[in-house]
Amino acid sequence: MSANVLDLLRPDLRDFAGYASARRASVTGTVWLNANESPLPSLADSGQSLHRYPEPQPAALRARMAALYQVRPEQLMVTRGSDEGIDLLVRAFCRAGLDAVLIAPPCFGMYAVCARVQNAPLVEVPLEEVDGLWTLDIARVLDAVTRRNVRIVFLCSPANPTGQALSLAQVRALADALAGRAILVIDEAYVEYSAIDSASGLLEAYPFLVVLRTLSKAHALAGARIGAVLADPALIAVLRNLSAPYPVPAPSAALALAALSDAAVEESSRRCREAVAQRQDMQQQLAAVAGVKRVYASEGNYLLVRFAEPQQAFERLLAAGVVVRDMRAMPQLQDALRISIGTAGENRQLLAALQPEIAA
Repeated sequence: MSANVLDLLRPDLRDFAGYASARRASVTGTVWLNANESPLPSLADSGQSLHRYPEPQPAALRARMAALYQVRPEQLMVTRGSDEGIDLLVRAFCRAGLDAVLIAPPCFGMYAVCARVQNAPLVEVPLEEVDGLWTLDIARVLDAVTRRNVRIVFLCSPANPTGQALSLAQVRALADALAGRAILVIDEAYVEYSAIDSASGLLEAYPFLVVLRTLSKAHALAGARIGAVLADPALIAVLRNLSAPYPVPAPSAALALAALSDAAVEESSRRCREAVAQRQDMQQQLAAVAGVKRVYASEGNYLLVRFAEPQQAFERLLAAGVVVRDMRAMPQLQDALRISIGTAGENRQLLAALQPEIAA
């Protein structure tokens, strides 16, 4: 087993320095003639100097996100949503055809997509459902890592679409057992809606642990595409070398920084509390709808719902202009739809569409 997380990297990338872009060079000046940019701004530019390349890692945003997530700036890389972080990790640790990615389906589809693109073998340890509770068999995960040459274990907590979250005790147990064998990636896209604390507080003690965060959900910036990888500083440095030269557009960085002001963060927290209250109310109301077989408890801003007639429910919602996520192609979810928590009015509209006889 390795004692250094970089020992698990692809051997051909351990000394890879990446592309030295014009903005990564440690130079300053007032006349910028080193990046073949236009010297004049676009007529569409509203004063943001978009004719200049942005900082690869905007220092102010990186510092603010680090403070928000309670890590050091050198433990954080700003990414284009969580998706870029997933892709970079797979490319960094998995040799094509050799090093495997482990997932626990049903789960977020991008883990499998990135593994496929890298030609990394995909190992599945399905979640188990017993009496309406989804659980992860940690012993099976560890056995698969040992037998199948797994380099990355991706787990989302809260889990998408099933809704359950890993306890910090479970994360510690996994991180302890996987240390030196594989990196453990906890995708916390929905953690702001959960009663369980972030695993980012464990990073100092567990160098093989990686946490993914995003501003897309709780901070309402899905269109800006801003996320973060939280990890050991040495690993963050490697991922930066593998990323695109300018991964964070300047307008997105500016929007993100504004969205992380003290007042904006407090408003986001308030909205999360409201979403949790709406989630609890919707769970009860959906469970009483005719044709609903089960509504799973959730730690995210969504509910997974099984229907006796899922196609009929899906079509009824579409006819009312309500779009939900069809999960029926996923294993174990052949009768399920995932329903995001909307505003109180949107939630009432969904319930009315599922109960036309009551709405009438």
